[in-house]
Amino acid sequence: MEFDRTGIILYTLKYKKCVEFYENILGLKTMFESENLTCFEFGQAYLMVELDDISDGQKTGLERTKTCLRMNVSSVKIIAEKLISKNIEVDYQEHSWGTIAKILDPDGNLCAFKDSKMFEQQISSHKQMD
Repeated sequence: MEFDRTGIILYTLKYKKCVEFYENILGLKTMFESENLTCFEFGQAYLMVELDDISDGQKTGLERTKTCLRMNVSSVKIIAEKLISKNIEVDYQEHSWGTIAKILDPDGNLCAFKDSKMFEQQISSHKQMD
């Protein structure tokens, strides 16, 4: 299967606060926006933040989906320090498989930063096993 572009749609109850968070705190660039939807550049993909107007689950019978937005970066420590300086609570963790920093957006969605080097090593190790 071939895709022209990939992306993530993040449905949120706190649309405006989330847009401000992804734009001002994480520094994502807006690709386009409408009344209840903002689409950001997200690495080689896009992140679409959209107002969740069926959040109570009664309109469709669906409950809210839990997601973690993972962003690979060259230095998790530097990103964590920047976020802390903006009064964002950061759960910074160093493991044998890599370093991560976890934060929550204004709607409680989990965002995690991981060191790119260790991620690429994990991919290389897996390819060598094939």
